[in-house]
Amino acid sequence: MKIELTTNGHQATPAAGTMRALVYERYGTPDVLRLEEVDIPKPRDHEALIAVRAASVNSWDWDLLRGKPFITRLGGWRSPRYRTLGADIAGRVVAVGTAVTRFRPGDEVFGDLSGCGWGGFAEYVCANEEALTLKPAGISFEQAAAIPQAAVLALQGLRDLGKLREGHRVLINGAGGGVGTFGIQYAKLHGAEVTGVDKSEKLETLRAVGADHALDYTKADFTASGRQYDLILDVVGNRSIRAIKRALATDGTYVMVGGPMPRILQAALAGPVSERLERKNVKVLVHKPNHHDQSIWRDLVATGQVRPVIDRLFSLQEAAQALRYFGEGGAIGKVIVSMEEQTK
Repeated sequence: MKIELTTNGHQATPAAGTMRALVYERYGTPDVLRLEEVDIPKPRDHEALIAVRAASVNSWDWDLLRGKPFITRLGGWRSPRYRTLGADIAGRVVAVGTAVTRFRPGDEVFGDLSGCGWGGFAEYVCANEEALTLKPAGISFEQAAAIPQAAVLALQGLRDLGKLREGHRVLINGAGGGVGTFGIQYAKLHGAEVTGVDKSEKLETLRAVGADHALDYTKADFTASGRQYDLILDVVGNRSIRAIKRALATDGTYVMVGGPMPRILQAALAGPVSERLERKNVKVLVHKPNHHDQSIWRDLVATGQVRPVIDRLFSLQEAAQALRYFGEGGAIGKVIVSMEEQTK
């Protein structure tokens, strides 16, 4: 639903109104989600009100929907803390709070709202200005919405924890999703030899975005091949830490981005011992959303050095289907919810 704006200098004030939002009151499958008319939020001092044009689905959305693992229920043990999911958004600023200095109405932006309230699967959302990055005209809203969590996780895993260098032998486990497809491209830009591991139906895409080698995990166990890697970025956590270390070169680094909670805890506990006794670094990535890292990806996409891989577009009316499709595990790259009615 559109809202009328009145302007006063750099600031715009939205008239009262309602919007459509995907909401849920209890944990469960996508069946608990429903599209509902709710009040348009009002921006606080450091927030911008954004007319959402596109939002992407992340594994965090899937976990919060189901309330699994149970750590996702912190702040909402019996019922969800946030009624509307969706952290990665792209859209246009329509109003700003009194303390906002980085944006003004009319700016096209994208960002990760996981640190400031979620709510992206809706026609409008408020976000702290520090969560947002300007979107250049050459990037579509759908491309921009694909960037924040997935690309930043890949960057922080490879650059910050993995200390990626030219000539590194890099393996990305679970490479066919958003993190992996961004990670392959970033590693190749920095002169690495990259192996991607995923399902057979995703291997063609892994090669298309630059992977030197693509392995079907149902047919080949990279931890038992005898080949070792300088850097392993693990998105799925489907191998034990003991097995992973067989595939890790001396002084190499294993970075766990996602996976089952027992494996994450195992990696966290194994890290100090492995580094001291085996000279093999085992690290768990803690996501740190920020507009500085988003800006790096914005420039890479705008200049054509990296392209977001988008599997499928869904309308807001179909947002519950988008979550279901993501949860089935077959998506290649990113799944996008577009506010445009016709997306197919």
